[in-house]
Amino acid sequence: MNFSNLLQLFIPKDRIFFSLFEKATQNLVVISKTLGQMVNADDPAKRRVLIREIERLEHVGDSITHEIFNELSANFITPFDREDIQALASSIDDIADFIHGSAKRVELYKIEAMSPAIIKLAELIEISSQELHVAVSELTNKKDINKIKESCVRINSIENHADDVFNMAIANLFEQEKDAIAIIKVKEILAALETATDKCEDAANVLQTILVKNA
Repeated sequence: MNFSNLLQLFIPKDRIFFSLFEKATQNLVVISKTLGQMVNADDPAKRRVLIREIERLEHVGDSITHEIFNELSANFITPFDREDIQALASSIDDIADFIHGSAKRVELYKIEAMSPAIIKLAELIEISSQELHVAVSELTNKKDINKIKESCVRINSIENHADDVFNMAIANLFEQEKDAIAIIKVKEILAALETATDKCEDAANVLQTILVKNA
């Protein structure tokens, strides 16, 4: 290996990681919007098409995550700590996984009517995904650190709201639904959606950690 090639190993490829994270969160915005469309769809055929699209987008997210990990193993110097890169990539990937998991359960359990809580949680996931994309974009451009902090605070607040929606939905489910199997089906979908908001908060926490370390 000549000196020029060796030197390349020590040059931080900031643009690569930042670009990949922007791609990952942009994909997350699209998959969360598709989830919202799916839970609001009245036509079963349209809902199935949207579930297939969610599945495709989840695979796109997986590919981006693998690309981040490949770059992580190939580069000696990174724009911020390696464990934070791994944690952020994993958190973003987890959000897409739980979105896909909730959509898949809707299909497998043959759920026809979406409850207001399911629709609301899908809406909160979409808002959190948009905030996450804003935060990652600001991290890339290093324009306004306060915007990153504000997005992270909003994501944390949304997660708290999602907890309230989930807990109230479960309480109502136990009170109103007499079919034990129906309770299990809906509870699992609600739990997957609420966990997606938890993962959004995890990603926001990683971003806050990055800010503290690089202050």
